[in-house]
Amino acid sequence: MDKNSSTYTNSSIEKDIIYSEAVKAGKRIYYLDVRKTKKDEFYLSITESKKIAPDGDGNQQVTFEKHKIFLYREDFSNFIDGLSKTIRFIQEATAQQEKAANAMEAPENKTEEPISVTTCNSEFSDEFTFEF
Repeated sequence: MDKNSSTYTNSSIEKDIIYSEAVKAGKRIYYLDVRKTKKDEFYLSITESKKIAPDGDGNQQVTFEKHKIFLYREDFSNFIDGLSKTIRFIQEATAQQEKAANAMEAPENKTEEPISVTTCNSEFSDEFTFEF
């Protein structure tokens, strides 16, 4: 098939893949494919493939919904930084939610000692204590 054509067969597309990693996640599979540009530069193609169950109208054919992202080498660092910050945010927010949920489940009659915070400014020798 002519590579200038807009229609490719699966085998011609697969030939363009230099390296591939599949990540299974429930009904989804993420394909991380390394490809080359026309100038022989590597880039990452991320494909999300989601299995769509047959509907109840007699159509029993399973279909897949696919979404693609192309990530070029010059954007890797910014993408990884953004992804890392986003994952860290989710982890911290989840930890806070779990902490709040556990606090709500604590027995009502539990007595807690006040939290003391002591601050000291190096220019002054006075100490201030706050109780919450």
